[in-house]
Amino acid sequence: MGRARQTFERRQLGLTLRRLRSAAGKSQQEAAKTLGKARSRIVQIEDGEGAPPAADLDALLDFYGVDPDEQETVRALAAKARKRQPRRSYVDTLPDAFQRFADVEASATNICTFEPAIVPGILQSPKYVRALIAEWGEIFPSESATEVEDRIAFRRARHAQIFVPDGPQSVRAVVDEVALRTTVGDTEVMREQLAHLLALNDRHACLDVRVLRSGVFAHPGRGGGLTLFGFGDRGCPVAYSSVVYGPSVYLDDQSDIAVMSRIFEHTYRNALPADESRDLIEKVLKEFS
Repeated sequence: MGRARQTFERRQLGLTLRRLRSAAGKSQQEAAKTLGKARSRIVQIEDGEGAPPAADLDALLDFYGVDPDEQETVRALAAKARKRQPRRSYVDTLPDAFQRFADVEASATNICTFEPAIVPGILQSPKYVRALIAEWGEIFPSESATEVEDRIAFRRARHAQIFVPDGPQSVRAVVDEVALRTTVGDTEVMREQLAHLLALNDRHACLDVRVLRSGVFAHPGRGGGLTLFGFGDRGCPVAYSSVVYGPSVYLDDQSDIAVMSRIFEHTYRNALPADESRDLIEKVLKEFS
């Protein structure tokens, strides 16, 4: 079977199957042997250039020891990958959408991110993450302590996947000054978060953090956050549009990507230079001391 055109749904399916295979400790060769196929077929599927037939998918999920609930989610994702309808955006309404976001994030070679009122997720410190989750306590009052800890552990694991030697070649992040000065949790949380920003920027050559002053004029990103994922020669870019609540929305139509890229580049250009951004973060850190 030849390579199919890579679509976002196929890419998500491939990344999910790659993660499940890795978690099961299986090689691509072993997976291919289970299907009676060449290893190149598993490579195609995991690269998002094909969706396996239902019988092959079931065989892989059983071989990887995937639990029944997650099997149903992967089957639903595969159904979308096989039946893509013409559209400009993809809305991920299936369970565990944040895990699939992390799969896309970890596979990117270049990341550009901006949030208008909070520190972008990729830069959040452990206490800041916990404080943000606590703010949702009244929204999800039935959430157990175990579920909260699971969410925090997932965030930490997600961060650990990014700033590694084989991680993204470039991460550009624009942080709104409002996010630096708005107390999330308490002053101790903010001190940790601001120090975390400075440490990340010093430690990782791939990271470029810029601060957007709160009084900047003509700011097209003011209404919402966005993240752009680039994949080099392994696929077309994808944009993620963040919302306060609701399903994950991805854009992979190239005209939409162009607009989202212009929004980010405009925001990035209007932010302070790297050295001035660092000076401002240090200043705000002292204000919280």
